[in-house]
Amino acid sequence: MFVHVVNFYLKAGLSAADIKKFEDSANSLGAIETLVLYNVGKPASTDRPVIDRSYSYCELAIFNDLEGHDVYQKHPLHLAFIENCKHLWEKVVIFDSETI
Repeated sequence: MFVHVVNFYLKAGLSAADIKKFEDSANSLGAIETLVLYNVGKPASTDRPVIDRSYSYCELAIFNDLEGHDVYQKHPLHLAFIENCKHLWEKVVIFDSETI
């Protein structure tokens, strides 16, 4: 398995329309055919010292392998998401991992 976790830090002061645009666009990525599992969410209400809740949204994308991830990265839906939403975030942090 190949796991792709993306934490988005949205800009402060975005309008409700901008936030909806981000959410709708991020959720549209779930249609990419190489995904095994896809989820977009906000920080959970859990609150312990080891939990980082500083991000705005977290995307979890799981693929069977690196090749599936590579298809996702070049997919027109993914490229459109970046182009249409990149002005909404100030920072993106990505964690990729492979099953051991």
